[in-house]
Amino acid sequence: MVTEETAYSYQENGQVVGSATEVVRATLRRAGLPDDRIAIYPWARAYRLALSEPGVLIYLIARTPEREMLFEWVGEIMRIDYHLYKLRERRDIEVAELDDARQYRIGVLRDDVRHAYLEAHGFTKLVVSAHNSDNFRQLINGQVDLVPMPEHDIRTLCAEQGIDPARLEKVAAPSVPTRLYMAYSRQTDEATVLRTRAAFEHLQAEGMVERTMASEP
Repeated sequence: MVTEETAYSYQENGQVVGSATEVVRATLRRAGLPDDRIAIYPWARAYRLALSEPGVLIYLIARTPEREMLFEWVGEIMRIDYHLYKLRERRDIEVAELDDARQYRIGVLRDDVRHAYLEAHGFTKLVVSAHNSDNFRQLINGQVDLVPMPEHDIRTLCAEQGIDPARLEKVAAPSVPTRLYMAYSRQTDEATVLRTRAAFEHLQAEGMVERTMASEP
């Protein structure tokens, strides 16, 4: 199993934890599958592994038309809204709608859905990093002008790096698909996929997925 470091999946005392991780572990336990091999990688590496290796479970991955045939989709864990953020003190940056952002440097995560979306829509001033925390630091340091992130990630990164959230201003929302899933690589055997999918559907019907994700501060 592979994931990236987010507010929903992170390392603590040598273990990968977080609400999304809890949902994944519970799903695998219900399916009778091992749940103890989770690795946190930069998103681009995790994504490549899930594309190329059999039996790889990846989460949280946005389900998009371009990715539909690349993975075996297990279940939707959550939905989020991305917005562009700038430093409030940067009065030189004016973004009323997404097209206004083309003239500014935008920090994106390599091979992430936001990277793909902006690139596909002709944004050329993209500064690509391996980690969301790198993009955030570059925003604070003035190395990029904007970052596309969900509000929860902004709050978490501010807390981690001792930044007053009031320094950040939400300016526009990219129309990026925000349905985040757990999914298997295409080479995974069908029985494993079906068992995992059925287990997830049972947990979802019981309300476990919604309750767990709603428990995030």
